[in-house]
Amino acid sequence: MEFTAVSMSNYMMMAVFGLMIIDFLLGFFKSFWTGTFSPSIVLNYLKDIVYYVLPLNILWSMMSIDPTGWILLIFYFIGGLAVMIKYAMDIKGKI
Repeated sequence: MEFTAVSMSNYMMMAVFGLMIIDFLLGFFKSFWTGTFSPSIVLNYLKDIVYYVLPLNILWSMMSIDPTGWILLIFYFIGGLAVMIKYAMDIKGKI
């Protein structure tokens, strides 16, 4: 396990996607058992990928133009933590 910026960004994305999948599965099984399943459940997660994950990837791809090398990295990790907290709170609300 490495602790470089690149490996930590990979761990951050894995954590974000992991929490998204857990939240999706909880919502999917809950709606399936109650009989309220609709395609909008899947579409909401695709929308969340565009709203939350894509900006993180854009921040990461802009790292080369950052003159300090730290400003965009800090924003990347703050954004990733915010997304993880959002999904942790959503999971807590579904349990």
